[in-house]
Amino acid sequence: MLKGFFAGIIVTLAVALLVGYVGITQGLLIPANADASPPSLERWAASRSLHATLRREAPKEANPVALTDANLMSGIKLYGENCAACHGVANGAPSTIAIGLYQHAPQLGKHGVEDDPEGVTFWKVKHGIRLTGMPAYTTTLSDQQIWTVALFLKHMDSLPPGPDRAWRALKNPVAIAPPAAVPRDGGE
Repeated sequence: MLKGFFAGIIVTLAVALLVGYVGITQGLLIPANADASPPSLERWAASRSLHATLRREAPKEANPVALTDANLMSGIKLYGENCAACHGVANGAPSTIAIGLYQHAPQLGKHGVEDDPEGVTFWKVKHGIRLTGMPAYTTTLSDQQIWTVALFLKHMDSLPPGPDRAWRALKNPVAIAPPAAVPRDGGE
């Protein structure tokens, strides 16, 4: 009897693995298109993995970049050059890239990361986030530059007057309004 019970468990697991394999390889279980809603299992797994990784790997030390107007201005400039296309500017309006991006990038002008520890922001910018549009800046920005962006993001809701004006004046490098529709048939 016990032998049959274990055989049943093994057969059940084999069938479940086969169904999962066929479902994934045939595009039935996990959508590949960026405009589909992610399944709850995908959201759960990605969220748990990210939070566990951040707890384990994000720097715990204080930001080595001093909180000065000059450093905040540098952070705003770096943000404008590297982040605004996906994460928007002070007005919170998403760019055309952000509208079509999967996962949707948080629009930091509306939903900032001021409550996040700077080490977490540093880690996300440096290493990127798998299965999202968030790239790793490991090879394109120095640690000093990444800490400078993290400094700005930590204080973006309480900037001194000069940096606040620069932040509010920052323009998104990508058109905010969607482009005019182009005929699909190539006709005029």
